[in-house]
Amino acid sequence: MKIILSSIVLLITFCNISNQGKQSIKSADENDKYEVQNVLIKTRDGGTISAIVVKDKGVTASQPVILQYTIYARANDIESLKESVDKGYIGVMAYSRGKHYSPDEIWPYENDANDSYDVIDWISKQKWSDGTVGMFGGSYNGFTQWAATKKLHPALKTIVPYVANRPGMGLPMENNIFINPNYEWVFYVGNNRYLDTIAGNDRQRSREMQNKWWETGVAYKMMDSIDQRPNKWFQRWISHPSFDGYWQKMAPYEKDFAQIDIPVLTIDGYYNDSQNSSLYYLREHYKHNPDAEHYLIIGPYGHFGAQRGGFPKVNGYEVDQEALINTNEITYQWFDYIFKEGVKPKILKDKINYQVMGANEWRSAPAIEKVNNDYLKLYLVDERSEGLYSLKPEKPVGEKYLGQEVDFSDRDNWHNLNYYPDPIILEELNTRRGIFFVSDPMQKSILVNGSFEGEIMASINKKDMDVGITLFELTPSGEYFHLSYIIFRASYAQDISKRNLLNPHVKETIPFANTHFVSKRLEKGSRLVLALDVNKNPFSQLNYGTGKDPSEETIADGKELLEIKWYNDSYVRIPIWKE
Repeated sequence: MKIILSSIVLLITFCNISNQGKQSIKSADENDKYEVQNVLIKTRDGGTISAIVVKDKGVTASQPVILQYTIYARANDIESLKESVDKGYIGVMAYSRGKHYSPDEIWPYENDANDSYDVIDWISKQKWSDGTVGMFGGSYNGFTQWAATKKLHPALKTIVPYVANRPGMGLPMENNIFINPNYEWVFYVGNNRYLDTIAGNDRQRSREMQNKWWETGVAYKMMDSIDQRPNKWFQRWISHPSFDGYWQKMAPYEKDFAQIDIPVLTIDGYYNDSQNSSLYYLREHYKHNPDAEHYLIIGPYGHFGAQRGGFPKVNGYEVDQEALINTNEITYQWFDYIFKEGVKPKILKDKINYQVMGANEWRSAPAIEKVNNDYLKLYLVDERSEGLYSLKPEKPVGEKYLGQEVDFSDRDNWHNLNYYPDPIILEELNTRRGIFFVSDPMQKSILVNGSFEGEIMASINKKDMDVGITLFELTPSGEYFHLSYIIFRASYAQDISKRNLLNPHVKETIPFANTHFVSKRLEKGSRLVLALDVNKNPFSQLNYGTGKDPSEETIADGKELLEIKWYNDSYVRIPIWKE
């Protein structure tokens, strides 16, 4: 086998790798228009990145390069690269360290910032490259684009991240609470150089492990012992419960955003479960670089829908016809705008472009803070209304509280917060757990636009708790429309990078703001309903409140009831647009 060696790349012809296994990419037909190469790129620290390069055989001039950087190594990846070629670009697919033909160990998230810089550097020096690179893709591929901006290479001219995750923020933990879906996902991407669909899709095994952990009450860190399958990635993750340097180095953090001076197009969805990651990048980008050219398209999409332009139904909700877009088409219009002096996609009327559910229209704003022009500030008071407690615009006179007790040793009763929006529209709410508040009917139709926020005033008999807050519209017809939610650890409410335990029996102010962005027209006569509770269910880490690392707490730590006083000067601020 003939291999051409250089200091940073091994170039391997297709005919020589096609016999290495069933998952190797087959040689292109001689009459095919595409020239395909597999390369191994050596990184500065001695790692190896496997990549595929696809070019048009008939083009000899150098061209802009469209790079996808992913941990998902699939046999049909070449089709996406051919599409880039058909659009007038060179297509490159690079794989995270340890994937495809890379011989290295697989550690999701950890090396992508440094490695993507080296891949872009290599691309920029090839004779077929004109020295400019654009990136696009969703989920993990969205993360790798932001990772590539941690230290911005001069050749990288734009990124188009869809539903980009932010390790340590959207997953594997959300607001410092570890959630379970990434547990099985890491076997899917980490077990071999392609994808382990058997292990990754073994939901029954994962559910049995999760249920056994829940029923036995052993420490969260023992989950892989229950499964009898070591999970080195899980163990490393839970050893970093704060948003510390381990997570911070994976993607831009604080001042890193100041040097990101390239145009960015972000695409996300109201019902994407890691939306807070994507909007974190946008908010931090503008915070540290007010002159940033960063556009957002967001609508009623889930995690996969946003990557395709939406589906007619999302979690049972029939979306407005205007919400359905073509993500792929918009992406290449954007690339033509950046690289070929093309026309900017028509949907980008301004920096923030959002679909108003229930109004069948798109609206735009110059900044995410400008999508609303007022707030509804509502206090959580103990007055009864329609069988629930009340959301009132007047601050209560005199201090009162609503009491709640949570028994963590009781495994029969969950507190699941009604937070996951599936289905989006409910005929009734389960109000047997938690505390529910309802507003007066709206006197006229209004738009809820943006992310709600507020402050919870509470005292507990322990040192910590995990809080969940969910916001619904109660329509005049009696349906509950899921608008937005948040789950978060109280001890990290002030600073996600440093744990500050609560003082037992002392009234504390617990702020929250990292809720999911939404836009919806509320009908005249609609009410707002807010659900407030403590997180206690099998689907995420359990915080017993002792002040120890929750990964080490056991059911023995839950023998003492959690006693909460929710005070009536707690409030929410709901962003609205007044016509």
